[in-house]
Amino acid sequence: MRCLKCDRTLFTLFVKPTRKAFTLIELLVVTAVIALLVGLLLPALGSAREQARAVTCATRLQQLGIALNLYLNDFDNTLPQVKVDLFGSKVVIGPLFGGKKGTLPAYGIDEFGAERRPLNRYLLDIDVPPDADPGIFEIETYRSPSDRGGTIPGIGSVESMYDLLGSSYTLNDHLLKQTDGEPEIATLVPNQGGQMPTVTEPTKTWVLGTHPIYNFDGDGDRQHYWYGAKPSGAARANLLFLDMHVGTGISVPRGVLNTTRDYTFKPQPIWPRP
Repeated sequence: MRCLKCDRTLFTLFVKPTRKAFTLIELLVVTAVIALLVGLLLPALGSAREQARAVTCATRLQQLGIALNLYLNDFDNTLPQVKVDLFGSKVVIGPLFGGKKGTLPAYGIDEFGAERRPLNRYLLDIDVPPDADPGIFEIETYRSPSDRGGTIPGIGSVESMYDLLGSSYTLNDHLLKQTDGEPEIATLVPNQGGQMPTVTEPTKTWVLGTHPIYNFDGDGDRQHYWYGAKPSGAARANLLFLDMHVGTGISVPRGVLNTTRDYTFKPQPIWPRP
């Protein structure tokens, strides 16, 4: 007669029982491995997203450049400009060149909507219904996906320059100032309006760019760090130059530097003229 107890012992020794679940140790190991992989991949994914936003920003700047070139041809080298009454005289307000109505309650920013900003008609058809409220249009081309706002003198921190002024992009209309209180020195747009001056280096003179190009205006720091640069270092900007090429991620060094190896605010090396 066979021993049933012996048979069960032999079965246990030579036949491995089937498991229906992971052990706690195995689950902890898998979880740790996944967490490690996520930790390694997240910075790379964040960098890729940042780079994609910067590329989209540059593409929109290139679109604006095409419209700007058409405008310059039609208006004999005169940049798009709008004059408003300021302290008893008509003055050109740079941010009104294009875009949508902003929220800043000054200089006509919150009064001039897309239908009244001159470059827009070279970018798209604007047909305003007679009963429509002014400033209803949103024009995404003027919104940089990298736009993180910054700190504005007299206003404080803002989340979006597009929302504040109507555009993430700005014209080269004045030099950087040594202090916020000093008068602006006009560059490509005369204070009273009119044609651009003669430009000696169109490949180096920027005409339209993202707001970080003015980050150190007044020898301060406006916190326009849109492209992943750390506040302890230089800012970076995307720039459209007068020969209509676009430069991306251009370093904007600290201080009041109107000319660097990469760009210049000045129409001519000596500006303003003596």
